[in-house]
Order: sequence, then structure tokens, then C-alpha cells
Amino acid sequence: MKSNIFKISLIFIFICSTITAQDKLLSKQEAIKLALENNFGIKVAKNQVKIAENNKGILNSGFLPTLSANAGASYQRDDNNLEFPGRLTNDGRAFPDQNIYKAEAQRYNGSLNVNYTLFDGLGRFYNYKRLKEQYQLTELQARETIENTMLQLFSIYFEVARLTENEKVLEKALEISTQRIKRAEYAFEYGQNTKLDILNAQVDVTNDSISLLNTRQQLANTRRDLNVVLNQDLKEEFVVDTLIRFIPKIQLDAYVSDSNLNNITLLQNEKNLAINAFDIKVSKSEYLPTLSLNGAYGWGLNQSAASAFFPGSNNENTRNFVLGANLSWNLFDGGATSVRLRNAKIAYKNQAILKEQITLDVKRNIQNALAIYENLLTIFYIQEQNVFTNQNNFERSKEQFQLGRITSIEFRQAQINLLNAQTNKNLAKYNAKLAELQLLQLTGQLLNVDF
Repeated sequence: MKSNIFKISLIFIFICSTITAQDKLLSKQEAIKLALENNFGIKVAKNQVKIAENNKGILNSGFLPTLSANAGASYQRDDNNLEFPGRLTNDGRAFPDQNIYKAEAQRYNGSLNVNYTLFDGLGRFYNYKRLKEQYQLTELQARETIENTMLQLFSIYFEVARLTENEKVLEKALEISTQRIKRAEYAFEYGQNTKLDILNAQVDVTNDSISLLNTRQQLANTRRDLNVVLNQDLKEEFVVDTLIRFIPKIQLDAYVSDSNLNNITLLQNEKNLAINAFDIKVSKSEYLPTLSLNGAYGWGLNQSAASAFFPGSNNENTRNFVLGANLSWNLFDGGATSVRLRNAKIAYKNQAILKEQITLDVKRNIQNALAIYENLLTIFYIQEQNVFTNQNNFERSKEQFQLGRITSIEFRQAQINLLNAQTNKNLAKYNAKLAELQLLQLTGQLLNVDF
């Protein structure tokens, strides 16, 4: 009998000592900081913003002139044999053949060319504006990636917190069940109960032990999931903050009222509309003429070989300036510009239609999210009260059990009711908080609140 008590105590000590040496606190603020610095998706989004920033710069605008340098060199060698059939010298003899060996000619040239477009129908101006809008759209897309990552982060973070609290509840339940075995063993020694009470207590210890071990396994897996989001060592161990604060209703109502100004989907749609508007203006600019200036400075050297009749020469062109202007006007391009303009206008109309649909969808999603949040928050408050009620019931049942007025089965049922109430309260708490974060994302305030 004492041996059984000793074995059960060892099991309890082993289970309660496993995974309890974690004293590094990973606060919500620290988790956000790590995610912003290390998360893979956020890193990619930041790089996309850098690309868009490069694209909107003056170097990609077409407003700067172009300057090019050209240089060339050529070498020519000829071996010639010239015959003069029928030609006679002054003394009447046949004109001798002329052999030219290693007749070398060399040519060198270099130039600098500059070109600048004075006017292109304002096409590059509107394209420059378009690139700025594209940059702002990319920033909004990066913000959306960050918001989605924050939701993913906290869905896992809160699951770690829930399992952590459940672990403590199950540890307490296991402790109570282990104490029941000791009490049943002593009571059996003094003839106050039967062997059945000991067996029931041992069964409850076994069930509680399995539940605790399963919860700890889930907790370890969820910690690894969180480490993946934070892009840190999978073996990193930590505890999380289980304190939850809900935003006051008056503040949430203000966020909902301003959601049309801050919702990320609506803001992206506005940028897409602006981009489509500039596409129309860029297409219209193709109807106007283009005026450009060009200039060149060149140098050349031509060294010709001696021929049969002329000596070799060196011709050096040391200064060669060229200035010019070019006016081009595409009067008719087969209708391609007209087609592009019509398509750009249609694309703008489609974006405007999408805006109406998105606006309606966002309003519905916000109303649904608000209703879900309020419902889950109410459930949480009900579960809090339920824990209080079951705690009182358990304490009274414990007193009655110790006095022998109720059976171990009735006491176990009170314990299970308390256990379920506590775990349900934990689930309701974090479900309500996650629903609040989803509502904050829809109102565009997720990154503006303290967690």
C-alpha cells in the first residue's frame, strides 16, 4: 500500500517537473519585435517596397538626359599587284607592273553623344506620378503582409498561452487526484472504505496524467510553430504572457466609424484607381509630338596607305561638334494608341466598380467581426462566472467528501466540472481577444494599438 503511494507520488513529481524550467518570458511586444525583424514574409515585403522606391526615383523617371560614349579602331593591310596592259612608257616600252606590299591603313574615332527629351506629350510626367502611386500601393501591400503576420503570430501566441494555462489547471487536477489516492489508501487501512475507492482514484490519476502529457506535447508543438513565425531556433524555450486586456467599447466604436479611412483593402483600391487614372493620361500623351535635343563631340584619325599613284596621308579630325533638334509626331499608328486609351478607360471603370463592391464587402465584414467579437466577449464573461460557480461547488464538494457525505464519484464529477469550466474560460478568453484583433485589422488599427 505504501509502495503504491510512493509510485504514484514519483509519477506526479516526474510529470510536474517536466518542462517547468522555462523562465524566459516572451512578451507580446518582444514577439512583435522579433517578427518584424525576422519573419520571412515581412522581409520579402520590405524588399518589394525597396524595389518600388527605386522605381519611383528620378533615375527611373526619364527626365534626365542620356549620355553615351563611342569609340572605334580599324586596321587594314593590303598586298597588291597592279598591271597596266597596253600602257607604254615614254620610250615605248611596256609600263612595268606595280607591286605594293604591306599597304597599311588605320582608322580611329571617338565621340560623346548626348540626348535630351524636352517634351514627350507629358507622358513621362504622368508615368512618374504613376510610379509614386505604385510605391505607395506597395507600402500598403507590405502593411497588409505585416497585419496578416501579426494575426498569425497572435493566433499561435494565444494558443501557447491557452495551453500554458490549461497545463496549470491539469497539474492542479493531477495533484488533487494524487492526494485522493493517499487518502483512499489510509482510509482503506482503517476500514473506512473499500478497494474500489483506491482503484477509482488511480484511474483518475492515470486519466489526468495522460491529459497533462498530451497538453504538454501540444504546447511544445505550438512553441515550435511560434518559433517558425519568429524565424528563430526551433529549440528556443520560453513562456508567454497570459494577461489579456480588452479595448474599451467606446474606443472600438470610434475605430469602426473611421474604418472607411483606414481599412487596408479600401486604401489599396484607392491607389489602384489613381494608377488607372494616370494610365489614361499616359495613353493620351501619345497623341502629342515629341521634341528632343541631341549633341555630339567627336574625334577621328584616318591613316591611309600609299597607293600606286598617291602617297599615304594622315587625316585627323580633332574637333567635331554636332548640335541638333528633332521633332517627331506620330500622326497615325494604325489605331494602337486609340485602343490603348479605350482599354485604359475601361480598366478605370472596372476599378471603380470594384471599389463599390469592396466597400460593401468591408462594411459587411466589419459588422460581422464586431458581432462575433461581442458574442465571444459575452461568452467569456459567462465562462468567468461559470468558473466562480464551479469553484464554489468544488470547494463544498471537497468538504463533503472529506466528511464522508458524498462518494468519490460525486467528488470527481465536481472536479471535472471545474476543470471543464476553467479550460472553457481559457478558450473563450483567447477566442475573444483574437476576434478583437481581427476586428482591429478590418478597421485599419491593428498596428496602432498596444497589445
